[in-house]
Amino acid sequence: MPFSPALADELRAVLSTVVAIPVTPFTEAGDIDWPAHRRVLGRMVDAGIGVLTPNGNTGEFYALAPREAAQVVEAAAGLTELVVGVGLDTGTAIEAGRHAREHGARMVMVHQPVNPYVSRAGWIGYHQEIAAALPELGLVLYVRNPRIDGEWLRRLGELCPNIVGVKYAVPDPVRFATVARDAGLERFAWIAGLAELYAPAYWAMGATGFTSGLVNVTGPLALRMLGALREGQSAEVLRLWELAHPFEELRAADGSADNVSVVKEALAQLGLAAPHVRPTSGRPSAAARESVTAVLARWRENGLL
Repeated sequence: MPFSPALADELRAVLSTVVAIPVTPFTEAGDIDWPAHRRVLGRMVDAGIGVLTPNGNTGEFYALAPREAAQVVEAAAGLTELVVGVGLDTGTAIEAGRHAREHGARMVMVHQPVNPYVSRAGWIGYHQEIAAALPELGLVLYVRNPRIDGEWLRRLGELCPNIVGVKYAVPDPVRFATVARDAGLERFAWIAGLAELYAPAYWAMGATGFTSGLVNVTGPLALRMLGALREGQSAEVLRLWELAHPFEELRAADGSADNVSVVKEALAQLGLAAPHVRPTSGRPSAAARESVTAVLARWRENGLL
């Protein structure tokens, strides 16, 4: 059955929001901590988050075994709209996409290819093969490579009507604005893929949603920023950005070495999940942990916890 323009419009609208990237909590023994996982997901949904991305980078996608990744999807099924992270080789991505569809997902996010050798034709072919094998699902592209320009995306959009969104995670708002317009500003839902730190700049250039890992800790901050962006309340956007900035800078430091572990440290300090991560992540420094404590105190003072 062809992917209908009406469904594409509906899914683009769904993506115009906070797209939460949940963590995957682990026990001290290294297994997935399912009770903590339920707590974290439930807390986000109860706060009003309407889109979850199981198996995103903040969920340590590349550290999960295939069966674990499948179980993460199963645990999130039915909670709210899912955009399930899939990737690696095309066969693995397609299999994961079919599993996601069987558990109620209408969309998948295709992680950036990990092969270091990426040609234009090869990149387009990779996504085209996945899109063709999952014709009933909407696809969101995860773009982190600045070489991928608007013409690559425009061509892929012509070939694959079920590609509905782009999570753009290149830290350059001017580049984003150019790519989005060359690809088609209305053709895709444009998601600021570098979370609250870049959301205001990307919003000004045409994004209508943004990803968030911080939302594992505070749903209200992300949702209030979304509301302020929609309403054009620049002073409130700046106030919320200033509250998010210290936390997001901790995550971004040293090439994002502690991107996940800072979120898990905050959850641990709140008593919601243990701080354990899997290689190649590691525990934040003592100084970073103290900074997390200070950030949480400020969020609490501002009614965000």
